[in-house]
Amino acid sequence: VELSCIIKSTVTTNPRIEWKKIRDGETSYVFFDNKMQGDFATRAEILSRTSLVIKNTTRMDTATYRCEVAAHSDTKTIDEINIQLTVQ
Repeated sequence: VELSCIIKSTVTTNPRIEWKKIRDGETSYVFFDNKMQGDFATRAEILSRTSLVIKNTTRMDTATYRCEVAAHSDTKTIDEINIQLTVQ
């Protein structure tokens, strides 16, 4: 599955991008400090700097995924989007 976090425009040359998984009220890192975390390290990757691709998805991947972008040189320094993923 591919989840996309589109950055329309930014003056920050290298904005910080993080992906988090929120399930049952608990938040865990998926992509942090420019690397995959936990079990995502072996089955996920970032494409084009902003799209999260999760391979071999299971029902345990059903969650809300949050993409957070921090662009310190921009007027709006941080933004986020939540994507609900449901694996049947």
